[in-house]
Amino acid sequence: MSDTTSLRSALAATATHREILQQPDVWRETARILAGCRAELDAFLAPLLAREDLRIVLTGAGTSAFIGQIAAPGLGARLGRRVDAVATTDLVSHPGAYLPQDVPTLLVSFARSGDSPESAAAAEIADRLLGDVSHLIVTCNPDGALGRAHATRPGSFVLLMPERSLDDGFAMTSSFSAMLLSVLLAFHGGKEDEDQAAVEALAAGAEQLLAGEARIAALTSPVPQRVVYLGGGPLAGLAREAALKLLELTAGHVVAYSDSPLGFRHGPKAVLDGQSLAVVFRSADPYSTAYDEDIVRELRALLGEERVLTVSAGMVARSGPADWVLTGLDALDDVYLAVAYVVFAQIYALYCSAALELTPDNPFPDGNVNRVVQGVTIHPLALAAAAGAAPAATAHGAEPGA
Repeated sequence: MSDTTSLRSALAATATHREILQQPDVWRETARILAGCRAELDAFLAPLLAREDLRIVLTGAGTSAFIGQIAAPGLGARLGRRVDAVATTDLVSHPGAYLPQDVPTLLVSFARSGDSPESAAAAEIADRLLGDVSHLIVTCNPDGALGRAHATRPGSFVLLMPERSLDDGFAMTSSFSAMLLSVLLAFHGGKEDEDQAAVEALAAGAEQLLAGEARIAALTSPVPQRVVYLGGGPLAGLAREAALKLLELTAGHVVAYSDSPLGFRHGPKAVLDGQSLAVVFRSADPYSTAYDEDIVRELRALLGEERVLTVSAGMVARSGPADWVLTGLDALDDVYLAVAYVVFAQIYALYCSAALELTPDNPFPDGNVNRVVQGVTIHPLALAAAAGAAPAATAHGAEPGA
Protein backbone atom coordinates (compact mmCIF):
# COMPACT_ATOMS: atom_id res chain seq x y z
CA MET A 1 0.00 0.00 0.00
CA SER A 2 1.66 3.27 -1.09
CA ASP A 3 -1.07 5.60 -2.39
CA THR A 4 -1.48 8.55 0.00
CA THR A 5 -5.28 8.55 -0.27
CA SER A 6 -5.44 4.84 0.51
CA LEU A 7 -3.16 5.29 3.51
CA ARG A 8 -5.27 8.09 4.90
CA SER A 9 -8.42 6.04 4.42
CA ALA A 10 -6.83 3.14 6.30
CA LEU A 11 -5.88 5.44 9.18
CA ALA A 12 -9.18 7.29 9.47
CA ALA A 13 -10.64 4.87 12.01
CA THR A 14 -7.55 4.57 14.19
CA ALA A 15 -7.28 6.09 17.64
CA THR A 16 -3.70 7.20 16.95
CA HIS A 17 -4.75 9.30 13.95
CA ARG A 18 -7.58 10.88 15.93
CA GLU A 19 -5.30 11.61 18.87
CA ILE A 20 -2.73 13.34 16.67
CA LEU A 21 -5.40 15.49 14.99
CA GLN A 22 -7.02 16.56 18.26
CA GLN A 23 -3.89 18.05 19.79
CA PRO A 24 -4.53 21.76 19.09
CA ASP A 25 -7.86 21.52 20.92
CA VAL A 26 -6.30 19.43 23.70
CA TRP A 27 -3.67 22.14 24.20
CA ARG A 28 -6.34 24.82 24.50
CA GLU A 29 -8.11 22.65 27.08
CA THR A 30 -4.85 22.12 28.93
CA ALA A 31 -4.40 25.89 29.18
CA ARG A 32 -7.92 26.24 30.58
CA ILE A 33 -7.19 23.57 33.20
CA LEU A 34 -4.03 25.41 34.27
CA ALA A 35 -5.89 28.71 34.46
CA GLY A 36 -8.61 27.08 36.55
CA CYS A 37 -6.23 25.70 39.17
CA ARG A 38 -3.70 28.54 39.01
CA ALA A 39 -4.28 29.92 42.50
CA GLU A 40 -4.00 26.50 44.11
CA LEU A 41 -0.99 25.54 42.01
CA ASP A 42 0.85 28.78 42.76
CA ALA A 43 0.15 28.32 46.48
CA PHE A 44 1.84 24.92 46.22
CA LEU A 45 4.82 26.06 44.13
CA ALA A 46 5.59 29.50 45.57
CA PRO A 47 7.06 28.36 48.92
CA LEU A 48 9.18 25.78 47.12
CA LEU A 49 10.50 28.19 44.49
CA ALA A 50 11.32 30.70 47.22
CA ARG A 51 14.03 28.32 48.43
CA GLU A 52 17.37 29.03 46.81
CA ASP A 53 18.60 25.50 47.52
CA LEU A 54 15.64 23.79 45.84
CA ARG A 55 16.45 21.12 43.26
CA ILE A 56 13.76 20.29 40.71
CA VAL A 57 13.88 16.82 39.15
CA LEU A 58 11.74 16.08 36.09
CA THR A 59 11.11 12.37 35.74
CA GLY A 60 9.19 9.81 33.71
CA ALA A 61 9.84 6.70 31.64
CA GLY A 62 10.30 6.51 27.88
CA THR A 63 8.37 9.29 26.15
CA SER A 64 7.54 10.79 29.55
CA ALA A 65 11.26 11.04 30.29
CA PHE A 66 11.76 13.05 27.10
CA ILE A 67 9.30 15.65 28.40
CA GLY A 68 11.78 16.37 31.17
CA GLN A 69 14.72 16.46 28.76
CA ILE A 70 12.95 19.09 26.66
CA ALA A 71 11.68 21.18 29.55
CA ALA A 72 14.70 21.14 31.89
CA PRO A 73 17.02 23.57 30.04
CA GLY A 74 14.33 26.21 29.61
CA LEU A 75 12.92 25.88 33.12
CA GLY A 76 16.37 26.04 34.67
CA ALA A 77 17.12 29.29 32.87
CA ARG A 78 13.71 30.75 33.64
CA LEU A 79 13.61 29.81 37.33
CA GLY A 80 17.26 30.29 38.22
CA ARG A 81 17.15 26.91 39.94
CA ARG A 82 18.82 23.58 39.45
CA VAL A 83 16.51 21.62 37.16
CA ASP A 84 17.55 18.09 36.20
CA ALA A 85 15.87 15.59 33.90
CA VAL A 86 16.30 12.05 35.22
CA ALA A 87 14.28 9.10 33.91
CA THR A 88 12.41 7.02 36.46
CA THR A 89 14.19 4.02 34.99
CA ASP A 90 17.48 5.57 36.13
CA LEU A 91 16.20 6.77 39.50
CA VAL A 92 14.90 3.32 40.33
CA SER A 93 17.93 1.31 39.18
CA HIS A 94 20.65 3.74 40.37
CA PRO A 95 19.19 5.88 43.16
CA GLY A 96 22.56 6.71 44.70
CA ALA A 97 23.83 8.17 41.43
CA TYR A 98 20.88 10.53 40.94
CA LEU A 99 19.91 11.34 44.53
CA PRO A 100 23.40 11.59 46.03
CA GLN A 101 22.64 14.51 48.34
CA ASP A 102 19.78 15.11 50.70
CA VAL A 103 18.73 18.53 49.39
CA PRO A 104 15.22 20.01 49.22
CA THR A 105 13.70 18.52 46.09
CA LEU A 106 10.58 18.92 44.00
CA LEU A 107 10.04 15.72 42.05
CA VAL A 108 7.90 16.38 38.96
CA SER A 109 6.59 13.05 37.67
CA PHE A 110 5.11 12.69 34.18
CA ALA A 111 2.91 9.67 33.59
CA ARG A 112 0.30 8.92 30.94
CA SER A 113 -1.30 6.09 32.89
CA GLY A 114 0.47 6.37 36.24
CA ASP A 115 0.52 2.58 36.40
CA SER A 116 4.06 1.88 35.22
CA PRO A 117 6.01 0.15 38.02
CA GLU A 118 8.83 2.69 37.90
CA SER A 119 6.47 5.67 38.35
CA ALA A 120 5.40 4.77 41.87
CA ALA A 121 8.80 3.34 42.78
CA ALA A 122 10.68 6.53 41.83
CA ALA A 123 8.41 8.64 44.03
CA GLU A 124 8.74 6.19 46.91
CA ILE A 125 12.52 6.06 46.60
CA ALA A 126 12.69 9.86 46.70
CA ASP A 127 10.54 9.82 49.84
CA ARG A 128 12.83 7.32 51.48
CA LEU A 129 16.15 8.90 50.57
CA LEU A 130 15.32 12.59 50.89
CA GLY A 131 14.35 14.37 54.07
CA ASP A 132 12.53 17.20 52.26
CA VAL A 133 10.73 16.19 49.07
CA SER A 134 7.54 17.44 47.43
CA HIS A 135 5.73 15.96 44.45
CA LEU A 136 4.08 17.50 41.41
CA ILE A 137 2.30 14.67 39.59
CA VAL A 138 1.41 15.41 35.97
CA THR A 139 -0.77 12.61 34.65
CA CYS A 140 -3.51 11.87 32.13
CA ASN A 141 -5.21 9.20 34.23
CA PRO A 142 -7.21 10.12 37.34
CA ASP A 143 -7.53 6.44 38.18
CA GLY A 144 -3.84 5.59 37.84
CA ALA A 145 -1.91 4.32 40.83
CA LEU A 146 0.41 7.34 40.92
CA GLY A 147 -2.36 9.92 40.82
CA ARG A 148 -4.42 8.12 43.45
CA ALA A 149 -1.44 7.76 45.79
CA HIS A 150 -0.81 11.51 45.80
CA ALA A 151 -4.33 12.89 45.40
CA THR A 152 -4.81 13.83 49.06
CA ARG A 153 -1.27 13.56 50.31
CA PRO A 154 0.35 16.58 52.02
CA GLY A 155 3.28 17.91 50.02
CA SER A 156 1.86 16.65 46.71
CA PHE A 157 -0.11 18.29 43.90
CA VAL A 158 -1.78 16.24 41.17
CA LEU A 159 -2.19 18.07 37.87
CA LEU A 160 -4.67 16.16 35.68
CA MET A 161 -4.56 16.55 31.92
CA PRO A 162 -7.66 16.70 29.69
CA GLU A 163 -9.57 13.43 29.57
CA ARG A 164 -8.91 13.06 25.84
CA SER A 165 -5.15 13.12 26.41
CA LEU A 166 -5.27 9.61 27.90
CA ASP A 167 -4.40 8.04 24.56
CA ASP A 168 -6.19 4.88 23.51
CA GLY A 169 -3.46 4.19 20.96
CA PHE A 170 -0.22 2.43 21.77
CA ALA A 171 2.01 5.46 21.19
CA MET A 172 1.96 8.58 23.34
CA THR A 173 0.82 11.55 21.24
CA SER A 174 -1.75 13.82 22.91
CA SER A 175 -0.47 12.74 26.32
CA PHE A 176 3.09 13.74 25.48
CA SER A 177 2.30 17.19 24.12
CA ALA A 178 -0.30 18.01 26.79
CA MET A 179 2.04 17.11 29.66
CA LEU A 180 4.92 19.03 28.10
CA LEU A 181 2.79 22.12 27.60
CA SER A 182 1.34 21.86 31.10
CA VAL A 183 4.71 21.92 32.87
CA LEU A 184 5.80 24.93 30.84
CA LEU A 185 2.61 26.77 31.79
CA ALA A 186 2.76 25.58 35.41
CA PHE A 187 6.08 27.32 36.04
CA HIS A 188 5.23 30.44 34.05
CA GLY A 189 3.84 32.23 37.06
CA GLY A 190 0.27 32.76 35.93
CA LYS A 191 0.92 35.18 33.07
CA GLU A 192 -2.38 34.27 31.46
CA ASP A 193 -2.27 36.65 28.49
CA GLU A 194 1.18 35.38 27.50
CA ASP A 195 0.14 31.78 28.09
CA GLN A 196 -2.96 32.11 25.92
CA ALA A 197 -0.99 33.76 23.12
CA ALA A 198 1.62 31.00 23.23
CA VAL A 199 -0.97 28.21 23.18
CA GLU A 200 -2.86 29.78 20.26
CA ALA A 201 0.39 30.18 18.32
CA LEU A 202 1.33 26.54 18.97
CA ALA A 203 -2.14 25.36 17.95
CA ALA A 204 -1.90 27.37 14.73
CA GLY A 205 1.55 25.92 14.02
CA ALA A 206 0.31 22.38 14.54
CA GLU A 207 -2.67 23.07 12.31
CA GLN A 208 -0.27 24.06 9.53
CA LEU A 209 1.38 20.65 9.81
CA LEU A 210 -1.97 18.87 9.96
CA ALA A 211 -3.06 20.72 6.83
CA GLY A 212 0.07 19.34 5.16
CA GLU A 213 -0.69 15.76 6.21
CA ALA A 214 -0.76 14.51 2.62
CA ARG A 215 2.61 16.11 1.92
CA ILE A 216 4.14 14.38 4.95
CA ALA A 217 2.45 11.10 4.01
CA ALA A 218 4.06 11.26 0.57
CA LEU A 219 7.46 10.96 2.26
CA THR A 220 6.66 7.33 3.04
CA SER A 221 6.84 6.22 -0.58
CA PRO A 222 9.05 4.37 -0.10
CA VAL A 223 9.57 3.97 3.65
CA PRO A 224 13.30 4.41 4.35
CA GLN A 225 15.11 1.78 6.37
CA ARG A 226 16.98 4.39 8.41
CA VAL A 227 15.82 7.78 9.71
CA VAL A 228 17.82 10.26 11.79
CA TYR A 229 16.33 13.09 13.85
CA LEU A 230 18.62 15.92 14.94
CA GLY A 231 17.98 18.72 17.42
CA GLY A 232 20.08 20.73 19.85
CA GLY A 233 19.43 22.00 23.38
CA PRO A 234 15.78 21.38 24.35
CA LEU A 235 15.20 20.02 20.85
CA ALA A 236 17.58 17.12 21.58
CA GLY A 237 14.84 15.63 23.77
CA LEU A 238 12.39 16.18 20.95
CA ALA A 239 14.70 14.35 18.53
CA ARG A 240 14.75 11.39 20.92
CA GLU A 241 10.96 11.37 21.14
CA ALA A 242 10.62 11.62 17.35
CA ALA A 243 12.96 8.66 16.86
CA LEU A 244 11.15 6.60 19.48
CA LYS A 245 7.77 7.33 17.90
CA LEU A 246 8.99 6.03 14.55
CA LEU A 247 10.61 2.98 16.11
CA GLU A 248 7.42 2.16 18.05
CA LEU A 249 4.87 2.68 15.30
CA THR A 250 6.91 0.73 12.74
CA ALA A 251 7.55 -2.07 15.27
CA GLY A 252 11.28 -1.65 14.74
CA HIS A 253 11.14 -2.07 10.95
CA VAL A 254 12.68 1.40 10.58
CA VAL A 255 15.97 2.03 12.37
CA ALA A 256 15.46 5.44 14.00
CA TYR A 257 18.34 7.39 15.56
CA SER A 258 18.61 10.77 17.29
CA ASP A 259 21.43 13.14 18.14
CA SER A 260 22.40 16.81 18.26
CA PRO A 261 23.63 18.62 15.14
CA LEU A 262 27.16 18.86 16.54
CA GLY A 263 27.23 15.48 18.24
CA PHE A 264 26.15 13.60 15.13
CA ARG A 265 29.52 14.06 13.45
CA HIS A 266 31.33 12.34 16.30
CA GLY A 267 30.74 8.78 15.14
CA PRO A 268 26.93 8.43 14.95
CA LYS A 269 26.99 9.77 11.39
CA ALA A 270 28.06 6.23 10.44
CA VAL A 271 24.40 5.17 10.67
CA LEU A 272 23.67 6.89 7.35
CA ASP A 273 23.44 5.10 4.05
CA GLY A 274 22.47 6.47 0.65
CA GLN A 275 18.76 5.87 1.26
CA SER A 276 18.57 7.37 4.76
CA LEU A 277 16.28 10.24 5.64
CA ALA A 278 17.42 12.99 8.03
CA VAL A 279 15.15 15.47 9.80
CA VAL A 280 16.60 18.55 11.51
CA PHE A 281 14.55 20.49 14.05
CA ARG A 282 15.82 24.06 13.70
CA SER A 283 16.35 26.22 16.77
CA ALA A 284 14.69 29.62 17.11
CA ASP A 285 17.92 31.03 18.51
CA PRO A 286 19.97 32.72 15.74
CA TYR A 287 23.26 31.55 17.23
CA SER A 288 22.16 27.95 17.72
CA THR A 289 20.48 27.68 14.35
CA ALA A 290 23.77 28.47 12.64
CA TYR A 291 24.90 25.00 13.73
CA ASP A 292 21.64 23.54 12.44
CA GLU A 293 22.27 25.13 9.06
CA ASP A 294 25.80 23.72 8.95
CA ILE A 295 24.62 20.13 9.39
CA VAL A 296 21.77 20.64 6.91
CA ARG A 297 24.21 21.78 4.21
CA GLU A 298 26.57 18.93 4.99
CA LEU A 299 23.88 16.25 4.93
CA ARG A 300 22.24 17.59 1.78
CA ALA A 301 25.58 17.45 0.02
CA LEU A 302 25.86 13.81 1.15
CA LEU A 303 22.27 12.54 0.77
CA GLY A 304 20.65 15.00 -1.63
CA GLU A 305 18.26 17.88 -1.05
CA GLU A 306 15.13 15.76 -0.86
CA ARG A 307 16.47 13.38 1.81
CA VAL A 308 17.23 16.06 4.41
CA LEU A 309 14.12 17.69 5.85
CA THR A 310 13.88 20.60 8.27
CA VAL A 311 11.16 21.89 10.58
CA SER A 312 11.48 25.50 11.65
CA ALA A 313 9.54 28.48 13.00
CA GLY A 314 9.74 31.63 10.91
CA MET A 315 11.57 32.10 7.67
CA VAL A 316 15.04 30.64 7.21
CA ALA A 317 17.79 31.97 4.97
CA ARG A 318 16.92 29.48 2.26
CA SER A 319 13.95 27.17 2.21
CA GLY A 320 12.85 24.62 -0.33
CA PRO A 321 10.32 21.81 -0.78
CA ALA A 322 12.02 19.74 1.94
CA ASP A 323 11.61 22.51 4.55
CA TRP A 324 8.53 22.83 6.75
CA VAL A 325 8.35 26.46 7.87
CA LEU A 326 5.72 27.19 10.53
CA THR A 327 4.60 30.80 10.68
CA GLY A 328 3.38 32.74 13.68
CA LEU A 329 5.76 31.11 16.18
CA ASP A 330 8.51 33.73 16.09
CA ALA A 331 7.97 34.81 19.70
CA LEU A 332 8.46 31.31 21.13
CA ASP A 333 11.68 29.65 22.25
CA ASP A 334 12.78 26.10 21.53
CA VAL A 335 11.11 24.59 24.60
CA TYR A 336 7.70 25.74 23.40
CA LEU A 337 8.44 24.99 19.74
CA ALA A 338 8.91 21.31 20.64
CA VAL A 339 5.18 21.12 21.40
CA ALA A 340 4.31 21.99 17.79
CA TYR A 341 7.30 20.38 16.07
CA VAL A 342 6.47 16.93 17.44
CA VAL A 343 3.31 16.81 15.30
CA PHE A 344 5.48 16.41 12.20
CA ALA A 345 7.22 13.38 13.70
CA GLN A 346 3.93 11.86 14.85
CA ILE A 347 2.30 12.15 11.42
CA TYR A 348 5.35 10.77 9.66
CA ALA A 349 5.63 7.78 12.02
CA LEU A 350 1.91 7.07 11.65
CA TYR A 351 2.07 6.98 7.85
CA CYS A 352 5.22 4.86 7.87
CA SER A 353 3.31 2.38 10.02
CA ALA A 354 0.39 2.31 7.61
CA ALA A 355 2.68 2.04 4.56
CA LEU A 356 4.27 -1.03 6.14
CA GLU A 357 0.76 -2.44 6.61
CA LEU A 358 1.04 -2.46 10.39
CA THR A 359 -1.66 -1.55 12.91
CA PRO A 360 -0.64 1.78 14.50
CA ASP A 361 -2.95 1.39 17.50
CA ASN A 362 -1.26 -1.93 18.30
CA PRO A 363 1.98 -2.37 16.34
CA PHE A 364 3.02 -5.28 18.61
CA PRO A 365 0.10 -7.75 18.50
CA ASP A 366 2.35 -10.48 19.91
CA GLY A 367 2.69 -8.46 23.13
CA ASN A 368 6.49 -8.17 23.00
CA VAL A 369 6.17 -4.43 23.74
CA ASN A 370 3.27 -3.18 25.83
CA ARG A 371 1.36 0.08 26.14
CA VAL A 372 1.94 0.00 29.91
CA VAL A 373 5.28 -1.65 30.58
CA GLN A 374 5.21 -5.16 32.01
CA GLY A 375 7.77 -7.54 33.44
CA VAL A 376 9.51 -5.02 35.75
CA THR A 377 10.54 -6.19 39.22
CA ILE A 378 11.14 -3.43 41.77
CA HIS A 379 13.85 -4.74 44.07
CA PRO A 380 14.13 -3.78 47.75
CA LEU A 381 15.96 -0.51 48.28
CA ALA A 382 17.82 -2.15 51.13
CA LEU A 383 19.94 -3.94 48.53
CA ALA A 384 21.23 -0.61 47.22
CA ALA A 385 21.91 0.75 50.70
CA ALA A 386 23.74 -2.40 51.69
CA ALA A 387 25.99 -2.05 48.67
CA GLY A 388 26.67 1.60 49.44
CA ALA A 389 24.91 2.75 46.28
CA ALA A 390 22.40 4.96 48.06
CA PRO A 391 22.39 7.13 51.20
CA ALA A 392 20.71 5.90 54.33
CA ALA A 393 16.98 6.38 54.61
CA THR A 394 16.10 9.74 56.12
CA ALA A 395 12.40 10.10 55.41
CA HIS A 396 9.03 8.47 55.38
CA GLY A 397 7.65 6.16 52.72
CA ALA A 398 7.26 2.46 52.21
CA GLU A 399 10.28 0.66 50.89
CA PRO A 400 9.73 -0.15 47.20
CA GLY A 401 9.71 -3.83 46.50
CA ALA A 402 9.60 -4.77 50.15
